[in-house]
Amino acid sequence: MSSWSVVSGGEAQTLEFGIKLGRLLQQPTLVLLQGDLGAGKTVFARGIARGLGVDPQIPITSPTFTLMNHYRARLDLYHFDLYRLSAPDELVELGFDDYAYGSGVTLVEWPEKLDNPDTPGLWVNLKRIGDDSREIFFSPQGETNRELIIMLQGICTSNQDSDLSKAEGM
Repeated sequence: MSSWSVVSGGEAQTLEFGIKLGRLLQQPTLVLLQGDLGAGKTVFARGIARGLGVDPQIPITSPTFTLMNHYRARLDLYHFDLYRLSAPDELVELGFDDYAYGSGVTLVEWPEKLDNPDTPGLWVNLKRIGDDSREIFFSPQGETNRELIIMLQGICTSNQDSDLSKAEGM
């Protein structure tokens, strides 16, 4: 499977897809979230955080001005927002590679700023297809990420989401 997509009917369902993915994560993973402003990247990231076990009392917000938020969970979560990044060199100063390829889950909003479209990880693209609906495209780079998407697809299908999902590139 080279990619897979699912349609979310609204914010609650986008959050739920993130929760499902977060529950599946069992090892360090780099998740790269793409989409226009307002596409639902932060909602999806909040779902992953909840699925990893971040305390529901802790707000999950986009770290637009701080570049990175850290949340303690079953696997530590490092949430980057690169929207305001002026140069990729700034990531070196933050020690980005240590987080991205370390012992936790790293979420990156606006990964286009990494200046490397071949970055290995789980690429997730959220695309607005209606006022509330989004299509969420999963493009795994690497065998572990492919297996993760196969498991996510299985969970979504078994939870009666099969009418909302479709497989591509089998």
